[in-house]
Amino acid sequence: MENNNQTLTGFLLLGLFPPSRIGLFIFILIVIIFLMALFGNLSMFLLILLDVHLHTPMYFLLSQLSLMDLNYISTIVPKMASNYLFGNKSISFIECGVQSFFFLTLAGAEGLLLASMAYDRYLAICFPLHYPIRMSKKVCVLMITGSWIMGSINSCAHTVYALHIPYCRSRSINRFFCDVPAMLTLACMDTWVYEYTVFVSTTLLIAFPFIGIACSCGRVLHAICHMHSTERRKKAYSTCSTHLIVVTFYSEPFAYIYLCPRRLRSPSEAKILVVFYIILTPMLNPIIYILRNKEVMGALRRVIQRICSI
Repeated sequence: MENNNQTLTGFLLLGLFPPSRIGLFIFILIVIIFLMALFGNLSMFLLILLDVHLHTPMYFLLSQLSLMDLNYISTIVPKMASNYLFGNKSISFIECGVQSFFFLTLAGAEGLLLASMAYDRYLAICFPLHYPIRMSKKVCVLMITGSWIMGSINSCAHTVYALHIPYCRSRSINRFFCDVPAMLTLACMDTWVYEYTVFVSTTLLIAFPFIGIACSCGRVLHAICHMHSTERRKKAYSTCSTHLIVVTFYSEPFAYIYLCPRRLRSPSEAKILVVFYIILTPMLNPIIYILRNKEVMGALRRVIQRICSI
């Protein structure tokens, strides 16, 4: 009877904010970061859309990264803020499933998209003559579509399984959103097989792309060392280092949460790392790309001048 009631009524999200002034301060800080992430990613997406100089495969992929980050943070933070403001920690079973599906879809798709961006830079720097052929618009669209489809398939499988697990313990999830690893601790059945599938899918969608990105950056750095033009060398190094920073900020905390066994990490430690890749990374990505990219800064100036002239 208890199992059925808990399955029907949903879960309780313990949240991120302690009931004190510190909690209120953290809440205000998170809201500011959320608004900055929304503004930054929306601005980046619109900037690439409006400026013809940025209509290249590299910036088309970057616009999709901004779109993913925009949806990524919007899937989690509004519900978290609503729960804190109204003092309601509950989330229905259906809401939990929808939130988990979109989160896992965007997480998997972003990992593959970051690998596609690294491949684009690898071709542009190491094979500049073959770049227009190998990285055509069709190939670019296929990469983006493939990232979304793979992310969706992976997410659908995990979400359906997680929603069919019998939950017979406390239904309090020690997170501020429906995170599958945290939900598994509430199950009244042995979930080692499912935990293994989580490990495999994280390895395929996050760890392997990260290794591929690191290898491509190594090849790029080797190619940079043989460049005669100082300006080309600086531009290539800036592009590669920028992408590596973004990938590291995203992949490392995510891999630690989903690849590390539960017994080796504490719930509070996991909660802090989740904040890093869900809330901080979407805010940092547009800042990093704008500040370290002269073409984006130039496009920003052109768009601002165009708006002012109107």
